[in-house]
Amino acid sequence: MSDTATSPTFLEALRNHVLIGDGAMGTQLQAFDLDVEDDFLGLEGCNEILNHSRPDVLRQIHRSYFEAGADLVETNTFGCNLPNLADYDIEDRCRELAYKGTVVAREVADEMGPGRDGMRRFVVGSLGPGTKLPSLGHAPYGKLRGHYKEAALGIIEGGGDAFLLETAQDLLQVKAAVHGVQDAMEELDVVLPIICHVTVETTGTMLMGSEIGAALTALQPLGIDMIGLNCATGPDEMSEHLRYLSKHASIPVSVMPNAGLPVLGKNGAEYPLGAEELAKALRGFVSEYGLSMVGGCCGTTPEHVRAVRDAVVGVPEGETSSLTTVPEGPAIPAEREIELEDAVASLYTSVPLTQVTGITMIGERTNANGSKAFREAMLAGDWEKCVDIAKQQTRDGAHMLDLCIDYVGRDGREDMATLAALLATSSTLPIMIDSTEPEVIQVGLEHLGGRSIVNSVNFEDGDGPESRYRRIMAMVKQHGAAVVALTIDEEGQARTAEHKVQIAERLITDITQTYGLTESDIVVDCLTFPISTGQEETRRDGIETIEAIRELKKRYPGIHTTLGLSNISFGLNPAARQVLNSVFLHECVQVGL
Repeated sequence: MSDTATSPTFLEALRNHVLIGDGAMGTQLQAFDLDVEDDFLGLEGCNEILNHSRPDVLRQIHRSYFEAGADLVETNTFGCNLPNLADYDIEDRCRELAYKGTVVAREVADEMGPGRDGMRRFVVGSLGPGTKLPSLGHAPYGKLRGHYKEAALGIIEGGGDAFLLETAQDLLQVKAAVHGVQDAMEELDVVLPIICHVTVETTGTMLMGSEIGAALTALQPLGIDMIGLNCATGPDEMSEHLRYLSKHASIPVSVMPNAGLPVLGKNGAEYPLGAEELAKALRGFVSEYGLSMVGGCCGTTPEHVRAVRDAVVGVPEGETSSLTTVPEGPAIPAEREIELEDAVASLYTSVPLTQVTGITMIGERTNANGSKAFREAMLAGDWEKCVDIAKQQTRDGAHMLDLCIDYVGRDGREDMATLAALLATSSTLPIMIDSTEPEVIQVGLEHLGGRSIVNSVNFEDGDGPESRYRRIMAMVKQHGAAVVALTIDEEGQARTAEHKVQIAERLITDITQTYGLTESDIVVDCLTFPISTGQEETRRDGIETIEAIRELKKRYPGIHTTLGLSNISFGLNPAARQVLNSVFLHECVQVGL
């Protein structure tokens, strides 16, 4: 659950009941004889304009779903986003249409009064993906976020109980939607639950190629309240993805499948799955995977919803079951045994921060300060060469890429925007955003749909409200990133084990208590100096680092540690460096690196 106060009604109902969602909106609208000019006001295909022109039609649809047994209905606001409304040149009406669509559903819900067990009839604000994929540069993250905020403002003002960000195809689009909704809630001083439904195609991934593990890793840390699947396929194709979510998500899981895979009929796409077949499948999902909410998407009707209600929660007293085979009692949700994974993700795959086969390798050849080849390619604008360097690190066995574009005299924001966008789609590895500039880090986070690591935070300029530490941590929290914490404070880089641990504890305490990250979201770098200078004061630097790691892992077993290992041998000849690096690596791994 998100860590702030949320609507007690919806979340309380979710904790105590399996909620029944509604079915398709588009399928129902097609049953009405709507005129392009009179009803759609010349905006053919823009269902959202009906919130203004034909609210009576929407009232009938919402009422039919409530009467069929739905505990919640979705607002007719799926297309209230920048790309959809811009196609009709009415993007300036986003908030208005979202408001009107929510008011219609709210009025029906309130007119009908409480539902089963005295529950409030819920109105959930639907927000779809639009027609643009920000990970491919079709639309900027900032503009998408701004229009999602406008839609969310309208949904809140219209009386929505929760948000459903559905049919997600691009993780960066979902991030823009979540942040837009959160911006709206902050502006109106309201907090409502956020549900995210991703769409997995028959290929087994989202449209952009994201596996379900990558989606969970990227979205759960954003502060959403439930995750699930909808659209594209029927329940059969969703089963294994739901199994994964049930096993690994720490938040409730939901599903709203299509009525099977579409087939071409005389009237276009037709959905073959009958009401009883869908009901049987969803009852099975509740019993096997412990789902908290079930409903329908394309091709599903009030008939489907009634069958799902009868199969999952039972037939109300005095009514006759719609099922030919009546199950014995309501579905009993399975007790989920959750296996949490501390991981980061690219747009495509999730990568555990702890590798069972050994240490996690961070490829640093995409660092302008550490790789001459990468720096020269970046300065020359040879982006293809930059991508080739990143791909070579993948072939060499790296688990993630350290992307650092900081270079004196250049606008790092432009370089980060270009390279983060390229690597987001060209590399399967998660990105560690490495910069000393908060503005550069922000640009990187706004171009990466996966879950990144931010490198890094420390107390070099203190921890005041305007400090670099506070500015970066606010971004880390908002974007659900992991973070590298350096053992540096106002006195400088710690050299003794005691000082390193002292700074690390201060960082860990503030990051977990102020920003709500878990220990497993934190990667502490105990740092090391070269011991090759011959100076007496540096002789113990390697030992102090080893002891700091040992003590830190003893006090905080869930914390990860990292180290710029080769610093220890800086200045030595290549053969000596290899020997010293190998010995130092072995000793550090032995104590918990």
